[in-house]
Amino acid sequence: MTDARGTAAEEATEAAAEETAVYTHGHHESVLRSHRWRTAENSAAYLIGELRPGMRVLDVGCGPGTITVDLAGLVAPGGHVTAVDAAEDVLEQARAYAAERGLGDVVSFATADVHALDFPDDSFDVVHAHQVLQHVGDPVRALREMRRVCRPGGIVAARDADYAAMTWYPAAPGLDDWLDLYRRVARANGGEPDAGRHLRAWARRAGFTDVASSASAWCFATPEETAWWSALWADRTRASAYAAIATGGGHTTDAELTAIAAAWRTWGTDPDAWFSVLNAEILCRA
Repeated sequence: MTDARGTAAEEATEAAAEETAVYTHGHHESVLRSHRWRTAENSAAYLIGELRPGMRVLDVGCGPGTITVDLAGLVAPGGHVTAVDAAEDVLEQARAYAAERGLGDVVSFATADVHALDFPDDSFDVVHAHQVLQHVGDPVRALREMRRVCRPGGIVAARDADYAAMTWYPAAPGLDDWLDLYRRVARANGGEPDAGRHLRAWARRAGFTDVASSASAWCFATPEETAWWSALWADRTRASAYAAIATGGGHTTDAELTAIAAAWRTWGTDPDAWFSVLNAEILCRA
């Protein structure tokens, strides 16, 4: 009876976590501006060596599809990528991009919830998720589901940033305020903004025993890069779903968001500006 009660309680906790999780960023143009910058080379290099023509790949949380389409090119000819996201509107952009790249026949798109993927067991050779697990209500459950749809001997791959490990120069109190606020809002939404450091532990809790861990960084160091990075975060701070969630949840005020956005823009004009985003990665053998 104890085991049964424990299992029921665990399932109830997982269901509650799933229901309360909210995607912090939303799909405002300022968010997609950064998502469209991502490629397999700059965001999935740790996985590229595992891909071969003919493979079946599931890309979870594909967003506008720039990484997805790169993965499709790596498994063609003969392979196929199934790309899923919770938001149908962003999938339309992904479909258009795949067609533009001439890979529309190698990729198919669908809406899906990573906690309950609508695919049979052992459907894919590789299951990939980029910057997804930090936003879900139960990342361990998500990884179990990713493992379920991956064939024995296949690869489950995930990469997530670690917000607390982000660093920049020169010092800017407004950016300190941004980081503190973002982490509070993300956690209130049911996510874990410092997901990177948890990936290995989550994978082991999900039942993986063969887990290769690594890390890599995005670095914005030229005047053009820091101007781009600071502008998109200034815009996100004022105009994305994050802004509405932050104020609506009582975490901040419009005036404070305006000050943080201004700090981002000021920092981005400094000729010495430099920003690094640490990303953790896992390759799990199913």
